[in-house]
Amino acid sequence: MRRRVVITGVGVVTPIGLDAETFWENLLAGRSGVGVITAFDASEYATRIAAEIRDFDPGQYMDKKEARRVDRFIQFALAATTMALKDAGYEIRPEEAERVGVVIGSGIGGLATFEDNFRTLIERGPKRVSPFLIPMMIANMASGYISIHFGAKGPNTTPVTACATGTHAIGDATEIIRRGAADVMIAGGSEATIRPIALAGFSNMKALSERNDEPEKASRPFERHRDGFVMGEGAGIVILESYDYAKARGARILAEVVGYGMSADAYHLTAPAPNGEGAARAMRLALEDANLKPEEIDYINAHGTSTHYNDLFETMAIKSVFGEHAYRLAVSSTKSMTGHLLGAAGGVEAVATAYAIYYDHIPPTINYEESDPELDLDYVPNVARKQTVRAALSNSFGFGGHNAVIALKKVED
Repeated sequence: MRRRVVITGVGVVTPIGLDAETFWENLLAGRSGVGVITAFDASEYATRIAAEIRDFDPGQYMDKKEARRVDRFIQFALAATTMALKDAGYEIRPEEAERVGVVIGSGIGGLATFEDNFRTLIERGPKRVSPFLIPMMIANMASGYISIHFGAKGPNTTPVTACATGTHAIGDATEIIRRGAADVMIAGGSEATIRPIALAGFSNMKALSERNDEPEKASRPFERHRDGFVMGEGAGIVILESYDYAKARGARILAEVVGYGMSADAYHLTAPAPNGEGAARAMRLALEDANLKPEEIDYINAHGTSTHYNDLFETMAIKSVFGEHAYRLAVSSTKSMTGHLLGAAGGVEAVATAYAIYYDHIPPTINYEESDPELDLDYVPNVARKQTVRAALSNSFGFGGHNAVIALKKVED
């Protein structure tokens, strides 16, 4: 029999809150974290807005000298993990270290480090490139650094599946506990790519919103006038434990991870499969893995990027999986407030989904001003909703056709 897996702690660094409590309060209040880019001069770009992390001080979580030797995405991961472990009331003891693992993913990794050092190479020559370039840049280093910093000696790996990364990380970590290879896993995603090269790349492929004059209204998933996603940055980490281990130490349990589904579109590098076929399969697999009937799901934290085809095909996928129950579901996209955190999105959205279950409160989809005739589900427009949430899905779909879905539910003793 596979072991049950529960969430006992969470930590986030987001554009609408540098801790989970503030993040949740702002989600329920419908506050946007999108604004004009301040990290660099974006005046020449078609898109000049993003959901930036501001007022973040890595010195609160590590020595300042050490902070200079790790990329910003690693700093975010360390901060979120520190808060998640504290939230779980858990400290890794040496005698248990081999039973504690880490799965933290990043869609792109240390882009800032790469960009800065490439500029140094061109302008000042190879001898001035940092000797820390490679360990600062590579995507697996968030998992590696967290393991070193906290002494976690168990399974350690890093998924890199674009915007599905954070959800794959949590699903993969769940499987590790299920099969008995660890008792505790630190899992989620981290990303810090609001940089000139990333903005240019996404902007030139026409993926980003150009609503520069109204940045707070730019991210509008499922709404008729959506015109692209808004880049975000941050980290979302959950502490996963086997149910028995958590109960034995008297841990508070936020939710149980009961299902994990993943699939491939096998269709296109960036566009989702027509009608959301791949996304639908991932949702069905998550429900099957959870032994849940479609009508037992009360809420879906949607991928909901605010792009035309993603929102359309995700809606079609939900209808395909849930039939008539799709119209009784609450479906919301927290990206309307946080922007799209790329590889960190699934981690942050798992926290939002777990909180929705624990607090019986569903965050809204803000900026929903005019309905799209093709999109006719309940997207929880603009105002949070107090509602019992027995079970929920969190959807993540990434470039390359990567689809990942986790199913969470209230814990039953």
